Amino acid sequence: MKTPDPKRPSPGSDILRTALRRNVGAMAKGTGLMGLYQAAETAFPIALGLIVEHTMQDRSLGALGLSIAALAVIITTVSLSWRFGMRTLQKANTTEAHRWRVKVAECGLQPVARDVDLKSGEVLTIATEDADQTADIIEVVPLLISSLVAVLVAAVALGLADLRLGLLVIAGTVAILSVLAVMSKRIGASTREQQARVARAGAKVADLITGLRPLHGFGGNHAAFLSYRKVSSDAKRQAVTVARVNGAYAGTALALNAVLAGAVTLAAGWLAFGGQISIGELVMAVGLAQFIIEPLKLFSEMPKYVMMARASADRMALVLSAPPLTTPGPERPAAGGDLEVDCVVHGSLNRLKFTVPAGEFVAIAVYQPRAAADLASILAVNVPPHAYEGVVRVSGQALLDLSIEAVREHMLVNPYDGEIFAGTLRTNIDPSGTSGLIPEAVEASMLTDVVALHRDGLDYAVRDRGANLSGGQRQRLSLARALATDSEILVLHDPTTAVDAVTEQLIARNVAKLRRGRTTVVITSSPALLDAADRVLVLDEGVVVAENTHRNLLATDEDYRLAVTR
Repeated sequence: MKTPDPKRPSPGSDILRTALRRNVGAMAKGTGLMGLYQAAETAFPIALGLIVEHTMQDRSLGALGLSIAALAVIITTVSLSWRFGMRTLQKANTTEAHRWRVKVAECGLQPVARDVDLKSGEVLTIATEDADQTADIIEVVPLLISSLVAVLVAAVALGLADLRLGLLVIAGTVAILSVLAVMSKRIGASTREQQARVARAGAKVADLITGLRPLHGFGGNHAAFLSYRKVSSDAKRQAVTVARVNGAYAGTALALNAVLAGAVTLAAGWLAFGGQISIGELVMAVGLAQFIIEPLKLFSEMPKYVMMARASADRMALVLSAPPLTTPGPERPAAGGDLEVDCVVHGSLNRLKFTVPAGEFVAIAVYQPRAAADLASILAVNVPPHAYEGVVRVSGQALLDLSIEAVREHMLVNPYDGEIFAGTLRTNIDPSGTSGLIPEAVEASMLTDVVALHRDGLDYAVRDRGANLSGGQRQRLSLARALATDSEILVLHDPTTAVDAVTEQLIARNVAKLRRGRTTVVITSSPALLDAADRVLVLDEGVVVAENTHRNLLATDEDYRLAVTR
């Protein structure tokens, strides 16, 4: 297996460091504003204590007015610093989450050789929930620092009143964080397992939706439901476990914070009773003891969110660190459209060898469906060149020497189960909006009746996975999309298995006409498509055993006649 690309972040810690490094400016600004907010919040009880202290000495309206103005400045600072600080952090958070969603989606759409078995539903969960939770680190760190600022300001203010009060706050904070740090590790492990189980449940739903029609066809929907119910129940049990752990964590944090606040209040009262601090200092101490609960609560919750972000980053690393299916070459295919398969050995293919000259329409009749799937996978570059013997050449150049993007631009392999997306008929046929062959592709694929059936025509809304289309309509829509690309080389795998014989005959004739002068390979057992081809290659046991026109093969090859006539 290829070594991972060093440019790709692999462990979760690298992903978190990347996120922090990219947002250092926004985090610095947010930290400053949130630190100012916490300092102003802490200043409020300090100001009250000072006001009580000085008002008792100077009972003038001027002193009262000055006190009110000072409180107004503090309140204004609290309001504005919170507003702009959170706005800065949340903007950076959502932007970073967007970056990771796009990155995971990009990697998930590229063919990669994964050591772990991640299904599309799991990749979807990673690209949404895990990306969001990873980006939360952008808010967590500034809030952690600003909470620490509040605790330190409170400790200093209390220490100025009496050193023992300041030390009590510092010692209590260290003790609380030590206890919660141990508990946060349990949260990280439980959360990681919950995310994995929820992702597996999502993948199971995606699989069931994809196979819903066949399941109904042979009565397997109840068994499928029971299978999903088991996976979902596992996710539910783990979610309950995580909730218990989170509840214990939150309860412990709140109790410890309350104990510390109570200890500070009692200690201040005892010191005031003994005349060691003044009444104003007692008011300040009591106010700080009540206030400090909130930053301590926020401060103590941060380790939990750090562990959740780390767990999500570790799951994203499963996708982002996966090595590519093949190392792309630097070359691009030359002009022309010839295709050569030279002594390929893979799966059920046994030293397969054939050549399709540029501009020819060739049909391949494969007696074993597995061999057809293996051939289509190799041509689609879903199998890395180093994983099979032999060479595939496009316009005279080996696939190993070509970039995947260049191969995709030059040669399109349309699978028999082409995916249909939510959108419209038009966006499914031409996702990029650049094709100039939409009318021709619609006509050639016999999709004209579907377009004419609806008032919106090509702008008719298509549901996810083509749920509001029949099997034949989905297949024709997929074929129209393939034809609209006007690729130099087009490979179609069983493009008409879900349409009736009359429609199939028309499609075969139309495809041959539209693709005249362009290289076209159709892997099929359809008599109509076989008859429309310039020549037919017959594959049996992974090798070419016969080659001729469809009609000549019908007249001379009994095995061929039995295999394709219906």
